[in-house]
Amino acid sequence: MTVSIAEILEPRLAALDLDHRLQLVREFIPGRLVFTTSFGVEDQFITHSIFTQGLDIDVVTIDTGRLFPETYTLWEETEARYARRIRAAYPQAAPLEALVEEQGVNGFYKSVDARKACCHVRKVEPLSRLLDGVSGWITGLRADQSQARADAPLIAFDAGHKALKINPVIDYTRDAIVEATQEFSIPVNGLHAKGFLSIGCAPCTRAIQPGEDERAGRWWWEQDDKKECGLHVGEDGVLRRGPAKPAAPEVFG
Repeated sequence: MTVSIAEILEPRLAALDLDHRLQLVREFIPGRLVFTTSFGVEDQFITHSIFTQGLDIDVVTIDTGRLFPETYTLWEETEARYARRIRAAYPQAAPLEALVEEQGVNGFYKSVDARKACCHVRKVEPLSRLLDGVSGWITGLRADQSQARADAPLIAFDAGHKALKINPVIDYTRDAIVEATQEFSIPVNGLHAKGFLSIGCAPCTRAIQPGEDERAGRWWWEQDDKKECGLHVGEDGVLRRGPAKPAAPEVFG
């Protein structure tokens, strides 16, 4: 049933802007819907749409314990702007203590496996608790963030979380989203203006250089051009992909 819902919604969603995509998703998919934000510019755009429309969609985040101070500041500003609390999940104490005991406080620099182990404890496991029992998971993935995300679908069934996964800005450009945040005075992370286009944990993020993918500053010491933390990949470690996307819609139309 859930797979057929994705097939039905895909072409209908493709023709809509963000506001109407979220409206349709909320109307069509029964049960609890969750949007996971990391407070990036696309996440702020989606949060604005959810809160200003008063949609029954939970906005949640993952506090890894290693975020930038600017991210915590934006978190507070966003709650104040929309008068809504953004609930967080945190790493569980025992696995985190065991991780640091085994690899050290910054052991994720030593190998890809060590970094992925850190991501699992700080991000992947908390996400599984946030998505427990949900019908739909909304994300801020965009196709132009990196080559690895270029063919991610607008909507698909996520077998790992047993829920529909909706990527409502997958076919939006960064420029279109930045323009919208400026037009509607949506708060954004001050680090974006300093070259940090994709912002994760502070030790694992640097500003990008001209010509680099947005996500090139994430885990920059690794050579793999398909770097992901594990939140958006399947059991085979590959990002979920879908059919080619139509041209991007207008931001508001």
